[in-house]
Amino acid sequence: MIYRIDELFENEINPITGHKYDSSWIIFMHTNSKDYQWMCASNNRCAYTIKISLLNCKDWKMATCDFMGFCEANNKNAILVAAEKDLKAAKKYYGTHRYNESFLRENEPSVLVHSTPQSSWERIKQDGMLKSWNILKAEKAVAEKKPIGIKLGDPEDFSDYIMFGSGVTGEIVVNSKQQGKIIMDENAEYITGARLYFDAKKIAQDGLLLRDGCHLKVKDQLPLEPYLLWTATWDVIGLTSPVSTPKIFAEQADRQFQIITNNNLKTTIL
Repeated sequence: MIYRIDELFENEINPITGHKYDSSWIIFMHTNSKDYQWMCASNNRCAYTIKISLLNCKDWKMATCDFMGFCEANNKNAILVAAEKDLKAAKKYYGTHRYNESFLRENEPSVLVHSTPQSSWERIKQDGMLKSWNILKAEKAVAEKKPIGIKLGDPEDFSDYIMFGSGVTGEIVVNSKQQGKIIMDENAEYITGARLYFDAKKIAQDGLLLRDGCHLKVKDQLPLEPYLLWTATWDVIGLTSPVSTPKIFAEQADRQFQIITNNNLKTTIL
């Protein structure tokens, strides 16, 4: 069920139930911040909150309705913090779009990136696919009790999905896994893994691409074939050592991928 309210004070009390939030709740909040487009966190023991700036994010209407469609399809308890007029404007603009529509929108990336530690990459190659954290846990393929995202307040059901990012985001996650805590420093040294580049158009066409208002993701598992375009590892991109920083590894890998793309090469490195 989705509940719309005009404003929300972020604390541990759910304004809908009058009790403390449990893990089933998620919040999507409109703001007028000039400091970000999106921001995701759990503050003051509040539920996981996706904040979207109406000033900085031109796609806020699409994101709002993607969030609603995703929550409705998955029977999530959600709070939408938005003015009624803004919600009406978003719905009118969204029209017949769907959160899982099988084509890429003009503003969506044609390539999706997923980063993973080297040990995980070896297992991924053996399996021939990416798997969600919950599937890996059920297969006893991961040792940690909880995924690293829990430390950021991620909802438990995030572990049902394979998440994609851009820039240094995935490398930040890899480093944080290694350290066992959130490390946001993009210049911190870490042991690089593999940076995987996927064909977003094919993923969408096959009905696998999901939009939750903030993330692009795939549920449960994603085969490498036919979606994986290229894999960057330290040696492939010309680093002298597997030890690097999220910033250097991400930027150099992206540059190398761009060169390959410009040369019309579609080589999957396994």
